[in-house]
This record gives sequence, C-alpha cells and structure tokens, in this order.
Amino acid sequence: MDYFSQHSERLQFRALSENDIKSWLEFFHGNDRLAFLGIDVTKDYLTLATEWISKQLERYQKDGFGHLAVIEKSSGDFIGMGGILVRELDGEKVFEIAYSLKPTYWNQGFGTEIAQKLKQFGLENQIATNFVSIIHKENEASMHVARKNGMKILRETNFMGMEVFVFGLF
Repeated sequence: MDYFSQHSERLQFRALSENDIKSWLEFFHGNDRLAFLGIDVTKDYLTLATEWISKQLERYQKDGFGHLAVIEKSSGDFIGMGGILVRELDGEKVFEIAYSLKPTYWNQGFGTEIAQKLKQFGLENQIATNFVSIIHKENEASMHVARKNGMKILRETNFMGMEVFVFGLF
C-alpha cells in the first residue's frame, strides 16, 4: 500500500510539496465554486494556496492521508487534488473522499476518476469500511460525482458553517 504513489487510467497521484503552491494558485482564478469549500474567500489567492497545501502536509504527518497532487499523465499537468481526509463530523471520525480540480479541468470526467480511484484504494487497503463525501447542498457537480461513485445521501448537516449533504457508500 503506497497511498502517496497511485495511478488510474489517465491520472498519476503524488504527495504535495510547498513547490506546488504556485501551481495551485490557478485553482482560485475564475472559480465560481469557492463558496462550496468553507474557506475564507476574502484572503488573497497566495495565502489560500499556501494554507491549503500546508494543511495537507500537516494531514500527512497526523493522519497518514490528505489531498494528493493529481497529475494528468498525457500532459504532465497538475490538474487538481484528491485524497482521503480524516474528518470530525457530527462528533464522529469519518474518512472523506474529496477532490478539487482547477476550473480548466472541470467537466472532463476527472472528478469521477479521482473519486473512484480513492474509493477503490481505501477499500482494497482496508482504510475504512465506509467512506463519505461531504458536499455543499448547491454543488450539483460534486453530487453527480458522488452518485457515480456509488454513494447516496445519508443525511444533511452543518459542516464548516455550510449546509451540506453527507453522501456515503451505504
């Protein structure tokens, strides 16, 4: 099991580093879905990108998981992030399958490919018996991906100040 070195048909996954901050700035440009993430969008993009990647490096140390860099094999481009995140949700520890793509790479099936690969990896390596995806109630695109990943809505709750659906594999 090497969480930090996975691949799927079109994608390669690797650990993030501080060297990825500059490339991650692109995620925030022209992204009308930032409100779905529970981040402080009043901060400048460099601060947001730095905090995002620093958080993943902390997760690697604390949990052994976190967002990974997602690289498109054919171009070598860093197109987004995806990972298994350990979360506290309504007083319980859950394992979330999560991803974020740069806007240029939306609507090309990458979100589904990332989510399906992470679910497969998590189940095959017995990281957990169930996984969730925590999705803002207005994020139709991510709900579509969760359904394609074999998930359904388990409940509604508040998470990071947002009304969300909790999708799960049940």
